[in-house]
Amino acid sequence: MTLPRFYPIFDGSGWLERLLPLGIKLVQIRIKDASPLTLRAELSRARDLCAAHGAQLVVNDHWRHAIELGCDYIHLGQEDLDSADIPAIRRAGIRIGISTHDHAELERALALDPDYIALGPVWPTILKKMKWERQGLDRVAEWKRLIGDIPLIAIGGVTPDRAVQAFAAGADVASAVTDITLNPDPQARIREWLKVAG
Repeated sequence: MTLPRFYPIFDGSGWLERLLPLGIKLVQIRIKDASPLTLRAELSRARDLCAAHGAQLVVNDHWRHAIELGCDYIHLGQEDLDSADIPAIRRAGIRIGISTHDHAELERALALDPDYIALGPVWPTILKKMKWERQGLDRVAEWKRLIGDIPLIAIGGVTPDRAVQAFAAGADVASAVTDITLNPDPQARIREWLKVAG
């Protein structure tokens, strides 16, 4: 299975409406604080926008909604794995991506036969406070050796220039959040990303 090499993450469907028309083909929606009604409405809108633009939608964490809405992927953090019903997700035909930060987490993730593995933060990130230090490109290369054909996603402090380095180290996909959402011209930044990701 091959994935598009550029994988942005947004916190609302408004971003998708603005930026999907530029050619994004894989996108995650990560909504942390919303009422159940708002959450469902946002995920439903994101699903429809992705369908309209030929993009695959990854839903962060909210696996029940993703099953109900027939989404493409679920992304699960290590904490999410404690409560997610993996067999139910699989029965629904939804693919699974899992975050990893150390060898124990990678071993746990691989036991679930994931459709992709994310490693981060490869570089320092301002998105959220994390107990892990910068993973670095050597760790990217190591992870790729360990997971073989499973797609590897590099996340955390990634810019278009750093994405080139991550690809060279073995990452299959590069993911970004604040590099786009905090950019004064997100559309121009997306175009830069798409050029780098080929």
